[in-house]
Amino acid sequence: MEWYERLNEYFPEHEMKDPRQLQALIEDKDVYHKEETDEYILLYAEFPTFIFIDYFLIKPERRGKGVGSKVLNQLKQKGKDIILEVEPIDRDDEDTLRRANFYTKNGFAKADRILYEREDQSGEPYEMKIYYWTPKETLPQEVVLEKMAKACREIHNFRSQRYYGRVVADPDEVLNLKRRPDLS
Repeated sequence: MEWYERLNEYFPEHEMKDPRQLQALIEDKDVYHKEETDEYILLYAEFPTFIFIDYFLIKPERRGKGVGSKVLNQLKQKGKDIILEVEPIDRDDEDTLRRANFYTKNGFAKADRILYEREDQSGEPYEMKIYYWTPKETLPQEVVLEKMAKACREIHNFRSQRYYGRVVADPDEVLNLKRRPDLS
């Protein structure tokens, strides 16, 4: 699985799914898809009302040439909300800033009211940010949270007991919505 090795080289270890889980998602989940070309690798789930991008990697020599935007635009043509996870910006890691800017440039908004914190295999917490795009005028963050909870249940936790011996992303534990400040 050369595509897995390429993802594994790029994404932080704690963000990578077990290769057997990814293969099972591709083979056994009708909603889960893998696209691999000479320019990119994309793993995503397409649900009736939204798309969840699980992994998206542009080959290094193709970055900055519009490939990523083209792929996102093809997904947008489906007319569904799109959600994905992005590492928080780390001023010491230029890639984190570049990724966040890429999604913002492509019309995605950060769900700034959603707190999303998971644990790696050793129990260490790590935070992710949720970004979303919608073809509608607005998308309440409560709805983004519901869609992300579905992605946790159906994608992250797909056979997770088998591969990790635990539920890896219980939405009731890893997702929280900050209250809006009282404007009175």
